[in-house]
Amino acid sequence: MRPLSSAPPAPHARASPGPGRGPRPRPPPCALPFPDALRAAAAAAAVSLSLLTGDAVGAVAAQPVEVCRDGAAAVAEEVRGEAVTNEQLVEEAWEVVNESFLPDAGSRPWSPEMWMQRKQDILQGTIKSRARAHDIIQKMLASLGDPYTRFLSPSEFSKMSKYDMTGIGLNLREIPDGNGSFKLMVLGLLLDGPAYSAGVRQGDELLSVNGIDVRGKSAFDTSSMLQGPKETFVTIKVKHGDCGPVESLKVQRQLVARTPVFYHLEKKENDDSSVGYIRIKEFNAVAKKDLVSALKHLQNSGATYFVLDLRDNLGGLVQAGIETAKLFLNKGDTVIYTAGRDHQVQNTIVAESGPMISTPLMLLVNDRTASASEIVASALHDNCKAVLVGEKTFGKV
Repeated sequence: MRPLSSAPPAPHARASPGPGRGPRPRPPPCALPFPDALRAAAAAAAVSLSLLTGDAVGAVAAQPVEVCRDGAAAVAEEVRGEAVTNEQLVEEAWEVVNESFLPDAGSRPWSPEMWMQRKQDILQGTIKSRARAHDIIQKMLASLGDPYTRFLSPSEFSKMSKYDMTGIGLNLREIPDGNGSFKLMVLGLLLDGPAYSAGVRQGDELLSVNGIDVRGKSAFDTSSMLQGPKETFVTIKVKHGDCGPVESLKVQRQLVARTPVFYHLEKKENDDSSVGYIRIKEFNAVAKKDLVSALKHLQNSGATYFVLDLRDNLGGLVQAGIETAKLFLNKGDTVIYTAGRDHQVQNTIVAESGPMISTPLMLLVNDRTASASEIVASALHDNCKAVLVGEKTFGKV
């Protein structure tokens, strides 16, 4: 995943162009009006804010369960772990790389022919245990020389259950409905989590949250609707499978994401300007929602300039970073694009609406600004929505 610009002036999120691509033209310099008073206020605000620690929230482990089949339109089926042979498991991991892997300057030489030969070598003999299959997959992926392509065993993946996008132990995915829109399906469930205990199953369609129809809403925004204080209840309506009954379920929230957003207003004596200072510690499931609240509060309090502090923000949920960047961009502005081995095919993500604020924005970064934070920094810089101040960023994207 790459930010919009390939060669921005430092300080900036670093990214290299894909294979066969030349560097994209450097965007023209932004000319945003920042008086000296703002710079002093921003520095004072950055120093004076005390930060708390929050836990990141992300994806949950998927547990395959039985749901309804409707001809060829089955959503999911019951699959016991041992129903997949060790050889099939290795081949499945091989196939993911074969279809999606994009080598870059940091990885070892790779070609479809070399990868096919590796599969043939691996599958010559019988793989007698699951542990051996896992070991083979790990070594196979390690041969790519890519630190971001790795395998997690079931026990390692189960530790990710604490990263919950919704607070009730489920993960949603947008699926095309055949009518030009999409529906929200339960992609994964935290086994024995709140949603599972209430009767939600993988492959269910989520229809509403607290009486609000969620058809056409994004999985990210709907996940935010499901969140709330620990031990409170949320009522959801689900359709079991593709041809099953519709059921209304009351689910008690047990998991909660702490806010990563901290803010205050810095007023200057003998000056009419006020700086709205916002620090985002990480991009978790509530980052966008809490940032919107902070921006509204600071605007209503008279902020004339804004400082967004992403120093020491190592990232978190990529989608949270994308949604955060959209809050500051004009409709149609590019947030990021992804490119695969086919250089003619490119998936571009753009802002769907206008920015929340039109006042000048300064964005603080350092060498620990990484991943989702670099997506935000790149998008705002390249679209002339912010001036970057600080150090060269980590360079993960």
